[in-house]
Amino acid sequence: MKSFVRLTDFTKEELQEIFSIADNIGEYKNFLREKTVVLFFPSTSLRTRVSFEKGIHLLGGQAILFEPSVLEKKEDIRDVCGYLQNWADAVVVRHKDIGLLEKMARSLDIPVINAMTAENHPCEMMSDLYSLSKLRADYLQCKYLFVGASGNIGKAWAEAAAAFGFSLWQCASEKYCIKGVENIPDIQSAILGKDIVCTDSIPTELKADFRDYQITAQLMQKANKGALLNPCPPFFRGEEVAEDAISSPFFVGYEFKKSLLAVQQAILVYCMRNIKTENGEIER
Repeated sequence: MKSFVRLTDFTKEELQEIFSIADNIGEYKNFLREKTVVLFFPSTSLRTRVSFEKGIHLLGGQAILFEPSVLEKKEDIRDVCGYLQNWADAVVVRHKDIGLLEKMARSLDIPVINAMTAENHPCEMMSDLYSLSKLRADYLQCKYLFVGASGNIGKAWAEAAAAFGFSLWQCASEKYCIKGVENIPDIQSAILGKDIVCTDSIPTELKADFRDYQITAQLMQKANKGALLNPCPPFFRGEEVAEDAISSPFFVGYEFKKSLLAVQQAILVYCMRNIKTENGEIER
C-alpha cells in the first residue's frame, strides 16, 4: 500500500509500471469489488472527478463523495482518519493544502490519492505523459516548455520532470519563475527547439503581465517539427492560447484527456495492492 501525493515519491520505473497497468486495465475489472473509495471534491471539479468516479465504478467499487470543506472542521484530521479507515479502502482528495494530504497519508493505513493541490497535480501529469507516450515514443527525450506563472500546474510539470528525468524550461517574466527550472523570458526565443509546449490559464490579476505570452499557431511553427501544444484545461481561447492554435494540428486534442480514466484507475490499482484485509492477510 502506498499513497500517491507527489510524483517524486516514486522512481521513474514505478511510475512507468502504472502506465503498464493502464495499458492492461481491462484485466482489473473486479479489482475494487466490495471496496469503497471516499472522494473529496469541490462541486467545480469536472474532468478529474468524473474520471475517478467512473473509473471506480468500472473496477467494481463504490464511490462516496464529500466536499473538501468536510476536512476543515475543528476535529483533528488524525481523528477523522482514524474513523474513516474503518469503512474506506482508499481516499481521493482535492484540496489546496498538500500538507493536509501528507498528514492524512501519515494517519491512514489506506492510500491517499492526490487529485490536485495548490502545489501540484500528479494525476493530471501522469495522464498527460501517458498520452504523450502514445503520440511520441521518445517522450522522455522531448524538450518541454511550460509557458505560465509558478502555480500548481507549472510546479506539477517541474515535479514530473524531476521524477521522469525529462528536460523542462519555463517561459515567463522573471518574477514568476518556478524554483529549479530554467526560465527564458522571451517567448520567441523560448519556443525554439522545443517539442512539447504546455500552458496554464492566467489568473485575472496576472493578465497584464502575460499579454505577450499567448501561444499562437504562428508561434508554434517556430518549435521543432512535429511539436505538440498541450494546454491545461480549462484553457481560454484568446488568453493563454489563441483560437488558431487550438484549431491547428499542433493542439493535442480533446481525446488526449481520455487517458485520465485508465491512468487514474491504474493509480488506484498500484496504490491499493498489498492491502491488509480484516483478517490481517495480504490481499494482492
